[in-house]
Amino acid sequence: MTSSSALDHSSSTRVVLLGASNLTLGIAGVVETARLAIGGPLRFLIAMGHGRSYGRRSSVLGRSLPGISECGLWEALRRDSASRSFALLTDIGNDVAYGASVDSIQRWVAECLDRLADVDARIVLTLLPMESLQALSRWRFEVARAILFPGRRLSLDDALARSRELDDRLRELGRRPNIRLAENPGRFYGVDPIHIRRRCRVAVWAQLMRSWGVWGAWGVDGSQTRPLPRASLGRWLRIRLATPERWWLLGRRRGRPQPAGRLADGSTIALY
Repeated sequence: MTSSSALDHSSSTRVVLLGASNLTLGIAGVVETARLAIGGPLRFLIAMGHGRSYGRRSSVLGRSLPGISECGLWEALRRDSASRSFALLTDIGNDVAYGASVDSIQRWVAECLDRLADVDARIVLTLLPMESLQALSRWRFEVARAILFPGRRLSLDDALARSRELDDRLRELGRRPNIRLAENPGRFYGVDPIHIRRRCRVAVWAQLMRSWGVWGAWGVDGSQTRPLPRASLGRWLRIRLATPERWWLLGRRRGRPQPAGRLADGSTIALY
């Protein structure tokens, strides 16, 4: 199946979004916030999905996706050209729950950062929600593990130790040029220790994109001089109902050429 050659070149600016469930749940707000921050139309190259791994194929409820570092987005990025590139990497902790070594996770993330550096992207890399994780009681951890990562046998002590080590490794990667690190304060999270509270999502994305250096309207303390983007069910449905270039349903491969969608201002959405 071919896909990357079909990318729309009408916009000179592209935005690469990499993540798992937080990005998936907030994708409509992320896209709209980026459009307001940078100015559209934009070309969005997105690798997301519930339970998404950065380095290996992952499956949730019978739907499987390739690892972010090995998906078709990178071939699309290689073929694509743009005058400006922006990137956001988030939701990096899933692979700890999957049992991947910290060395492997660091390598997968570094591969993504290297490819983005090759196109001179301005990169925001989010750290793990350590404040939220470290506040976990043992019973909350057991409940969260059973719901979010059923069948995994990771203990709370092991999860915290490996998460701390991974967070340290991400901080090391964040010393590279063109990379801004973003913290995840505990106030963004509730009973669920890894998913941003619904009411905080748009403000969080706005704060992250401020690190791209494209505006100063929204401060890191949550203050703003203009309204945050409004939620749109229609925009969310248009993006969420689009299908990626390559995925599997109950073991059967599916997919479609990209981009998978177009917004009213001409921005394109390509999913991988």
